[in-house]
Amino acid sequence: MDSTYNFIVVEGNIGAGKTTLATRMAEDSNARLILEQFAENPFLPKFYENREKYAFPLEMSFLAERFQQLKTELSRHDLFQPKIISDYYFLKSLIFAKANLNEAEYDLYTRLFHIINDSLPKPDLFVYLYHDIERLLVHIKKRGRPYEQNISAAYLEEIQSSYFDFLKQLSDQRILIIDVNYFDFAHNEEHYSQISGIISKPYNAGITRVTL
Repeated sequence: MDSTYNFIVVEGNIGAGKTTLATRMAEDSNARLILEQFAENPFLPKFYENREKYAFPLEMSFLAERFQQLKTELSRHDLFQPKIISDYYFLKSLIFAKANLNEAEYDLYTRLFHIINDSLPKPDLFVYLYHDIERLLVHIKKRGRPYEQNISAAYLEEIQSSYFDFLKQLSDQRILIIDVNYFDFAHNEEHYSQISGIISKPYNAGITRVTL
């Protein structure tokens, strides 16, 4: 995949395939890959068992981990791998916090978020992989992470709505929303080629929607 973008973020709801696509794109374009280290968070399994009790420590720990990782990786210049592809954007911290925290916790969280967010560079292209909720549930079940198996359709709907609400506010950035409901880019080479080709095209600031 050739691209004019030096920093691409691939985002999506839980189970959207963002890590799979970002990894493949980075391999094909010799880009540096940044993957979210969610599996190492000790609060994540506890959160899915007791959302109310563990939501705030979970979101605070993710905020710290994401910021530290992105600050380190994005400030490091590599002459041999000048392009960067990430499977998450720091903004997702605010999206999940809005869905998971109560009003007082969210107010505190947003103050901390905005203090540190301005120090991170914005991506040249933000790619959002859109799936229907039913398909996300199938993907989640298929990949078999034990702590994810009780995720509800209502929770996924809430996360998806939060993403769209925030994306509408990013009018100064290039946002590409791709409907990939009927595409299996993980196992179908033709599907992957079509999606990577779409991502490689030049886009203006604002939201562009593509249905495959």
